[in-house]
Amino acid sequence: MFLYYIIALVIIAVDQLSKWAIIKTMEIGEQITVIENFFYLTSHRNSGAAWGILQGQMIFFYIVTVIVIIGVVYYMEKYAKDSKLLAISLSFILGGAIGNFIDRLFRKEVVDFFDFNLVGYDYPIFNIADSALVVGVILVLIATFIDEKKKGKNQK
Repeated sequence: MFLYYIIALVIIAVDQLSKWAIIKTMEIGEQITVIENFFYLTSHRNSGAAWGILQGQMIFFYIVTVIVIIGVVYYMEKYAKDSKLLAISLSFILGGAIGNFIDRLFRKEVVDFFDFNLVGYDYPIFNIADSALVVGVILVLIATFIDEKKKGKNQK
């Protein structure tokens, strides 16, 4: 299980390093074009959750994040020993949750910077921790689907 905590630590480190680079090199609102009309680096701050919901509800985010971290560690220790995919997915969720938790704890807001325009839709600006959370949840769903399929085969 140690390797999976290392994966979470790497995600946290890359997330925090990227956010530090954005803070040190860009003004809030500044935008760098990476691919015209598609991908930009935009220095943005968010005191809420995804899509800017629940702005300023820091106590709520602290409580939810601590519960998520405890739950993820519990699941990693109890259930992920038999599934590498589940362990990897939970390590992504753990790294992402802690990455944004660090921002909320020390900055009282989350640093976001990936800014995509998808077929005319200006997708909400996000960061590496957010990406890790999304990838982790998708992988949990896949791992659950695979596990249920195996259970179904074993019952026949």
